[in-house]
Amino acid sequence: MSKALVGHDAVWRAWHAARAGRRMHHAWMLTGREGLGKTAFARAAAVDLVAEPGVAQPPAEHHPDIHWLIPLPANEDEAKKRDEGRAYATKRNIAIDQVRDMQRRLVTRPTLGARRAVIVDAADLLEKAAANALLKSLEEPPQGTFFLLVVHQPGRLLPTVRSRCQMLRFRTLDVQEMARALDLGAPGLDALTREAAIAVGAGSPGAALAFAEQDLGKAWQIMRQIVAGGDPDLALRSALAAAIGGRPDRERQMAALTAARMVLVDAMGQAKAPAALADAHAALVALAREAPTYNYDPGLLMLEIGALLAGVARTREGVN
Repeated sequence: MSKALVGHDAVWRAWHAARAGRRMHHAWMLTGREGLGKTAFARAAAVDLVAEPGVAQPPAEHHPDIHWLIPLPANEDEAKKRDEGRAYATKRNIAIDQVRDMQRRLVTRPTLGARRAVIVDAADLLEKAAANALLKSLEEPPQGTFFLLVVHQPGRLLPTVRSRCQMLRFRTLDVQEMARALDLGAPGLDALTREAAIAVGAGSPGAALAFAEQDLGKAWQIMRQIVAGGDPDLALRSALAAAIGGRPDRERQMAALTAARMVLVDAMGQAKAPAALADAHAALVALAREAPTYNYDPGLLMLEIGALLAGVARTREGVN
């Protein structure tokens, strides 16, 4: 089983039951927090839909009857990275021109069989005009066409789009399932990184695997020490800066911010001063939202994380 599909047996049962029915619904909304494996499910479900006995099927990303609506590369340089198979930055939204291009292709018959699939990843990134254009296809779907909408935040999607879709809900994973997903996706992790990834992932295997790639287990451990016991001589904050690195890139900065937030979330259950924890958490959320836009100095950003955690510690019982 794919690491991205661990823990989703119930979703697969619902999907297979629908496939076995007399008339399968043409539009499906896959909902749940980001990183649960919704895209991997959409890919596998699309392959299941378009498969024809005795007909060789290419991979989903290159299948002529599986169409993808995803954000395009941010610019020409990023497009070159994509074409070279490297990681690339994308635009923030899916544009109406992309939807219209897809609709033009739906006028023809499927290439290899009787069915085709359209994956929108993620549908909550559709521009308003793009969502309205997609709605027309959902209202009058071409014969044999099925839509799979990956949705992280259903509230951002037009109610009229939501109403046309059958919903499949993806739940967060428990600790044992998270461990299994990590064992499949990142075998050989050291114990500290594994523990940290499970804690920071908070039920999302995608988030856990992304965090594990940053190798920030030691930083997570130091953050917990700061919140638990304070840092009056700044020694722990110095160790935290060293564990994160002097010039962390954007992904590492965001991973550190996420780790700090989750350390505070974990501490709230035993908090003597929950308001202080909530305020610090809100400050970290604001930093995470602003950092990509304002291009903060990485070193100062990491110092601010340490200061917020230490400030929380000073409000806890027994910390001077």
